[in-house]
Amino acid sequence: MSVLDRAVLAERAMTVQRHLARVAERLPASPADFQPATDASDAVVLHLWQATQIVIDIAMGTCLALRLGTPHSYGDAFRRLEEAGVIEADLADRLVRAAGFRNVVAHAYESLDLARVYRSATDGPADLLRFLARLKDLGPSAR
Repeated sequence: MSVLDRAVLAERAMTVQRHLARVAERLPASPADFQPATDASDAVVLHLWQATQIVIDIAMGTCLALRLGTPHSYGDAFRRLEEAGVIEADLADRLVRAAGFRNVVAHAYESLDLARVYRSATDGPADLLRFLARLKDLGPSAR
């Protein structure tokens, strides 16, 4: 058993996968069809935000579980995990940007750049899932 609670991680990963499935279901095939204030854009933003928030929460908790210190920001959590060798630099870079996306959604919904949301909904899910897979792969000696 690793320092991470496998049952909790598995449950949270399933929740992320459900949110990302909803993103995939509602995301139009073309960015031109992704319009503001529609059921599709509302669903994509909500479910992508929720999936991202769960991954951020897991990253913050992982930093504490691995005794990497308390992150000063969401992005800092991913940087600490990068420095500890838990995730690769390229993934950390993208997850820091995902944390920025989360902040924009949480604090400035009315001014969202839907082109950025579309790119995040297209490219971001793979990074969230890759992060969860890396944590799943951590062995009992991951202290």
